[in-house]
This record gives sequence, C-alpha cells and structure tokens, in this order.
Amino acid sequence: MIDIHSHILPNIDDGAKNIQETLHLLQEAQQVGFQAIVSTSHYMEGYYETNVPEREMWIKVIYEKGQEENIDLKLYLGNEIYLSENIVGLLKNGKASTINDTSYVLFEMPLNIEPLNLYNVIYEMLENKLIPILAHPERYSFVQQSPDLIYDLIEKGVYMQANYASIIGYYGSKAQVIVKKLLENNMVHFLGSDVHRKNTIYPKIPEILAKLEKIVGKEELEKLTTTNPKFVLQNKRIQINNPNKIELTLKEKLIMKLKK
Repeated sequence: MIDIHSHILPNIDDGAKNIQETLHLLQEAQQVGFQAIVSTSHYMEGYYETNVPEREMWIKVIYEKGQEENIDLKLYLGNEIYLSENIVGLLKNGKASTINDTSYVLFEMPLNIEPLNLYNVIYEMLENKLIPILAHPERYSFVQQSPDLIYDLIEKGVYMQANYASIIGYYGSKAQVIVKKLLENNMVHFLGSDVHRKNTIYPKIPEILAKLEKIVGKEELEKLTTTNPKFVLQNKRIQINNPNKIELTLKEKLIMKLKK
C-alpha cells in the first residue's frame, strides 16, 4: 500500500512534533502494510510556508534515520495546498510541491465554507496541465449538505482522496455517512491516512481495510490503496469508473441535520 496523504515531517505543520514521533509513525505504517508514504505537509500562505529544499532535506534525513531503525519505507515529497488563487504560482516558484514532482496536486478547501473561487482555481490548474486531487471531500460541511458538488468536480476533472479513518467515524457521523456514499458511487480514487499523530490512524488500518473491502470489494480496494497511488507517483493517468449521483436515505438526511 502507498499512503498518499500524511503529515509525517517533524515540526513543519500541525503534524509530527519531532523526529522521534516521525520515526514512530513510520514504524506504525510499516507494521500495517504500507510500502511507501507521500509526505503532504500543509502549505498555507502566511501560515505554513516551508519551501521545497527544506522539506526535501527532511525527507532525506528521516529516510536515513529510518534505515538505521530497520524501517524500509520509500518516502516521497508532496504538499496539501490550501486553496488559493496563487496555487499555480506557488508550484512554479518552487514554494509548494506537486506529488513526487508529477502533474498531480493535492489541495484542500476550508472545512466549513465553500470557496467562491473554487472553479476558477481548478480551471487554472487544468489549463497548466496540473491534475487536481481534492483531499478528504467527506469532511467538508458544505459537501455533507450537498454531495452533488463532488460529482460535479469529478466531471470537471478533479480526483478525490478520502481518509481511511472516515469510514470508522473518526471525523464524525456525517463524514462517515458521506464517505460510504462516495465509495459506493465511484467517487473515491485514492485513500490516505492524513496521519498527524502516533497511535491514531495507522494502528486502526486493519480494522478499516476490513470495513472498506465489504463496501468496494478486494479488487477496487487494491486500486484505491496501491494501484492508483502508484500511477500518481509515476505520473500516469488513472482509469476511473463513471460516478453516480448520491441519493441519501431519510436516515442519512437526518444525520446530516445533526449539529455535530
């Protein structure tokens, strides 16, 4: 498996606090079957702005430290870029990173407010031959209220990366309902841990994989965890199934109306 979304670099963003925690995370990942991790530290203008050379240095350091601890994981550089009209400029100027220096860009939106410039930013990325991947669509409150937005974004050329732990309710019941609906309707293309702390996501992966396999089947789960992330690292286009629009049941609609 390849973890396409993680916050493992020490003291770069709100992820690992030090190199000891980073190494602990790598050990956890290896123990549950990951062979590679993409480091996608937050890049948010004015807040998290660690540039490419420094993050490349950290990748090299933690890989070498990991080898000393018998951790045999491949590590790749990326970013989770906060939506900005300057995304293309940040990438061209070497401040933010695509995934493994490919055309694929992992980006996130504000959790509670749909950005007015969303489509303009996506169009600019596509015009510059970049391939946008939206991080954890199931977690956005406005997606939970109107999941058709994800269908529309996929039709526009955006790929979707869901978080592993959403399916066990780690981010609440609303995200749990929505991620299941997205999975059932061909609207998830990658799975990522979005790990920030030790003893949180990685130890739960076996339980999570069992739940996911019941929803999408073994073959599709292999695509979401391994095949599609591998294609990203190789800068190859992935093959996706046609998405279906989501229909919420009455019970699911009631869950979406809850305050939390």
